[in-house]
Formats: sequence, structure tokens, C-alpha cells
Amino acid sequence: MKLCIPDMSCSHCVMAIEKAVLAAEPAAVVACDLEKRIVEISSLRQPDNILRVIRDAGYEPTTLVSN
Repeated sequence: MKLCIPDMSCSHCVMAIEKAVLAAEPAAVVACDLEKRIVEISSLRQPDNILRVIRDAGYEPTTLVSN
């Protein structure tokens, strides 16, 4: 799944998002592009679960493309 996270503005944001997703699913693969504010996540969890985890971390993602 590819997400746009407009309020991801620094390396701390990247680390917080990565930490939240990996806490929910340690086997997930998370790739963040801070400049474009895009996060790509490969996960076995349902997209709604991943979105909730990111929202709980304090960020508002919008889905671009689902895998």
C-alpha cells in the first residue's frame, strides 16, 4: 500500500511512523520518502488496520494505491 502523509515533515515523523507500523506487524516492510511525503508499506495486515496504527501515532494518511 502506498500512502501520502502530508504532515510527515521530518526524520522524527519518519521514525514514529516506522515504529508504529513495525510494532503492529514486525514483519512489515516500510519505506518512507520524506521529500515526497510518501510511505510505502508491505504488510499482511488489512489496510484499515495499518491506517489506524498510523492515525494513532498522530498522522493522517491518505491512500494512494493499494497492493
